[in-house]
Amino acid sequence: MSDLDWRTPEGLAAIRDHLAGRIDGWRQPVAYAVGLSPASSSPEWLFPHVNVPGSGHGLSAVMLASVLGHDGSTATLPVSRGELAAAVTSLEPAEACTSVPHPNLAAWREILAELDGNPARNAVAVFVADLGDPVGSEADGTMRATFEGHTPVL
Repeated sequence: MSDLDWRTPEGLAAIRDHLAGRIDGWRQPVAYAVGLSPASSSPEWLFPHVNVPGSGHGLSAVMLASVLGHDGSTATLPVSRGELAAAVTSLEPAEACTSVPHPNLAAWREILAELDGNPARNAVAVFVADLGDPVGSEADGTMRATFEGHTPVL
């Protein structure tokens, strides 16, 4: 993958496609995010950034799925601190492309800091392959509730 260009949107798309080709049965999810379990002061799952339907080019989804060994299907998966740190490290070269924002990196770093500061919290990755798929967890429902004009069916 060293010959792929991390400095351009086209290069990031090629890297996404390269990584996606290495995941058996890969499906680009329509939405995904990494969330934090509720804090003692709030009963809600926290999602610093949600990749809503129609957003982004999906490199972060493929990178996260690669680390977790996931195929992009609808699921809520536990994410260890080490796995999230590996996803951040793997995605950091994308910051060389300064013409696009990198909200997933910022959100994942925020989650890592929270996990370090509050070991009672846990992280999950939520992937939604199809909006018609049933909600599989509280975290999934909370994430889907952020989609404008979409009310998740529980």
